[in-house]
Amino acid sequence: MTDPRTTPSQTVGPYLHIGLDWGESGRHVVPDGTPGAFWIRGQVLDGVGEALPDAMVETWQPDPDGRFDHPDDPRGRVHGWNGFARSDTRLGEFGIHTVMPGALPHHDGTQAPHIDVSVFARGMLTRLVTRIYFPDHTAAHATDPVLETVPAHRRPTLIAAHQRGGYRFDIRLQGEAETVFFDV
Repeated sequence: MTDPRTTPSQTVGPYLHIGLDWGESGRHVVPDGTPGAFWIRGQVLDGVGEALPDAMVETWQPDPDGRFDHPDDPRGRVHGWNGFARSDTRLGEFGIHTVMPGALPHHDGTQAPHIDVSVFARGMLTRLVTRIYFPDHTAAHATDPVLETVPAHRRPTLIAAHQRGGYRFDIRLQGEAETVFFDV
């Protein structure tokens, strides 16, 4: 029996999602009604496949032309594009309302359209970083310099699946079919 005078030890929580909640507007990269907008929904799963109810997923992406509202964008800044969203998993899954990002230039070519993802959850000292690629761009996946660094049998963990109204992307923190995470 657990001692009722103590609380569970959690590195980041248990109230991470409460302190960082942006509400429903935080889930939107683009407003409702934006042409071409869709939802990316998914769960953050632990090592035994259980959904975490207290994780936080943040995304950052370029606009549909592959540009950022950032002074370091070498093609010039596109003013007014935020590209950032945040969703907790309190309701069993995260959800991000967005549009398809454009391809990004890279030293040796082009990166396939993707969304950068940070995951925060209980028991983690630092965020985990991954990417969401889209099944609509398989030709671009073949030459993406980041995907080329991932063993072929692990690449499917980075590709979202079509579902009604958008895409599904589950994030597996450990275990079989663990999502590929990048050391950044």
